[in-house]
Amino acid sequence: MTRSKILITGASAGLGAAMARNFAAKGRDLALCSRRLDALEALRDELTAAHSGITVAVRALDVDDHAAVPRVFAELRDELGGVDRVIVNAGIGKGARIGTGRADANIATATTNFVSALAQTEAALEIFRAQESGHLVLVSSMSAVRGLPGKKAAYSASKAGLAALGEALTVEFANSPIAVTTLLPGFIATDMAAKAVDARMVTPLAKGVAAMVRAIEHEKIRACVPGWPWRLIDVVLPHLPGAVVTRMS
Repeated sequence: MTRSKILITGASAGLGAAMARNFAAKGRDLALCSRRLDALEALRDELTAAHSGITVAVRALDVDDHAAVPRVFAELRDELGGVDRVIVNAGIGKGARIGTGRADANIATATTNFVSALAQTEAALEIFRAQESGHLVLVSSMSAVRGLPGKKAAYSASKAGLAALGEALTVEFANSPIAVTTLLPGFIATDMAAKAVDARMVTPLAKGVAAMVRAIEHEKIRACVPGWPWRLIDVVLPHLPGAVVTRMS
């Protein structure tokens, strides 16, 4: 099935903007939202200039404003004339060692990456249930595979929660016209991955996003992207000794 009208959150930069460019090149209509309206408007102008015939609707949205999420999703759906895929992509990578006085960073990470993702999921599935079709995509992380220590603890926990939500919804909507995909990206070259421990583990942005889009288009239930080396890490990481995980983190 070709999903022709795609809503992406956190679309002003990084993975969100790169996915928008990839889908625009395929001729898809896009609904883009993020906190930075100026960046979205610039991206809209870039995409419509490069790809004649597509429609790009934009709205400012802070996903932590949970009451605003369903309103903005509905506005974008109406402007685009429908939405058949929603990519819950907005997220942050703040974090500090728990108990070191930076609870604000960890709570912000947990809120945006899980609670606000849940708010987006609620809004998307309300639309899909009403129209009895749609594709929900949750952008989790390879950090969800194993609880990571230190300053990554809250981040990995928030992404694990999102992955568990995707697993639950996949079961709920099995054999229905609503599809659910959970993506677990590894290190892909964005600002968030700039401080990765080993630069050799970082996939170029174009290659990483192409792998994400392929998994989305095939409507995979769960996908580690790109495949190498993250499918292997997905198998191995839960079984590694804690000391090894600490060094990797």
